Amino acid sequence: MTRPVATKPASALFEGVVTHHRLRPKKHKLRYRVFSFLLDLDEIDGLAAKLKLFSRNRFNLFSFHDRDHADGGASDLRIRLEAILSDHALGDCAENIRLLCYPRLLGFVFNPLSVYFCHRADGSVGAVLYEVSNTFGDRHSYLIPVSEGALDDKNVLRQSCAKGFYVSPFIDMVADYHFRIRMPDENVAVAIRETDAKGLFLNAAFVGDRTELSDRKLLGAFIRYPLMTLKVVAGIHWEALHLWRKGMTFHKRPAPPEQPVTYVLEAGTAAAQSGKR
Repeated sequence: MTRPVATKPASALFEGVVTHHRLRPKKHKLRYRVFSFLLDLDEIDGLAAKLKLFSRNRFNLFSFHDRDHADGGASDLRIRLEAILSDHALGDCAENIRLLCYPRLLGFVFNPLSVYFCHRADGSVGAVLYEVSNTFGDRHSYLIPVSEGALDDKNVLRQSCAKGFYVSPFIDMVADYHFRIRMPDENVAVAIRETDAKGLFLNAAFVGDRTELSDRKLLGAFIRYPLMTLKVVAGIHWEALHLWRKGMTFHKRPAPPEQPVTYVLEAGTAAAQSGKR
């Protein structure tokens, strides 16, 4: 009798580096060592049952709370993602959903960007949802479908959309995002180029290497990155202080978009329509 081959969990820990490089009107660079979780939404409960240092919707050294994402509701995040995809005729992309994000660390988290990889039944990525949060308590997502053959031979996806959500007080709203993603495998890379009418003015990226999610690895990450999620917020404000001291122009914060999700056509940078939810 042949034993079934064990399937490696999709969920993992990615340790790496976040970089930002502002080119104009004032040059500014930052580099921080961080880690992210890649969570298969169907594996979270199993991980919480298996790991002593990770929990779902309750306090632990590391935890994942459904209300930290999407519309902030307490209901199952997968159900809410399924509804978002269905509202935009992408229901076939909800077969498997994987989320790249920071976990809660000692009960605290802030995710400037969370990325959802939405898969069809054949395993292909059918859509990517970019969930952006600002430090003012607002959140907005850009949902971009993935056409057949969009990934290159290095498993890299390129997508673009018009900016429609206020993030930094030092960046104007009239801009475009250009995403370059190396799909999560043994490593992952999420790079964002931000442009305006004058061209490129900001490069941002996270690059990380995969390791398993185990209590030993989690404890090691906690020791190497103590209070990391708190430091993310502290770092944002520290870098903002440097930009202010360099004389950067302050842009007034507009009201957030009426709809929490902007659907983006595959064709280019123009945001196509807002979601229903």
